[in-house]
Amino acid sequence: MKAYVFPGQGSQFSGMGKDLWDESLEAKALFEEANSILGFRLSDIMFGGTDEELKETKVTQPAIFTHSVIAYLVKFKEELPAMVAGHSLGEFSALVASNALSFQDGLRLVLARAQAMQKACDLNPSTMAAILGLEDEKVEALCKSIDGIVVPANYNSPGQIIISGTFEAVDEACKKCSEAGAKRTLMLNVGGAFHSPLMEPARMEFENYIQAVHFSKPNCPIVQNVDAKAHIDPEEIKNNLIAQLTSPVLWTQSIQSMIQAGITQFQEIGPGKVLNGLIRKIDKSVLVEN
Repeated sequence: MKAYVFPGQGSQFSGMGKDLWDESLEAKALFEEANSILGFRLSDIMFGGTDEELKETKVTQPAIFTHSVIAYLVKFKEELPAMVAGHSLGEFSALVASNALSFQDGLRLVLARAQAMQKACDLNPSTMAAILGLEDEKVEALCKSIDGIVVPANYNSPGQIIISGTFEAVDEACKKCSEAGAKRTLMLNVGGAFHSPLMEPARMEFENYIQAVHFSKPNCPIVQNVDAKAHIDPEEIKNNLIAQLTSPVLWTQSIQSMIQAGITQFQEIGPGKVLNGLIRKIDKSVLVEN
């Protein structure tokens, strides 16, 4: 059985989506529709913008979503997968691919989410860091031992966990993880502490926005980040998207759950190959394509 998976923030690059624009009139029309919905020329930034321009949260999130969904609609929509999943932001792409959301509503939600997250970042300056080569349980325990806000944010693959919190607490956690035997700790160049309690203002703002948007029952289950379980109920899906802003991304657990359900092949749809690498680290026996 095959699953489609969709990347999140960090997969962007200058030139993303230009091949789709050049090859497909359908893609070109969808890019122009995205530009119109957003009120700025997203496609121009995607095709020729600088890395700095692409790193802006209000650009990054719509860019990755737009690229992923257009790639799906142009190249993959004829084949129905057994399951879908997305890493953080990628859940919105997955929901469009499973017909739970329209492209237009999905893009508006992604923009609202990005703007709410940016405000929360401005309100509480904060950061994230990667911890490599240390067991999840040790990272969890070390974060709990610190007097300050720092939590596991992304369980990306065995031996790769991202932590999130205030600058001071994340810095202290990195030092403790290094002392405990981590192979490497790396501060990330991000706008704030995503998937942590510091995103509570964003969660509250986004909850008000998402409740007004119609979700349909997806045509295949979506395995969601907050609990690594398959969902088809629109209200459950909505509530999980809201909770995701302050909850960790259980990516390792999600992939393991999908494999246990019978998935033997993963198709990554969107910019980059980040999920390819993570899935191979989680289970070398499955087939991964992008």
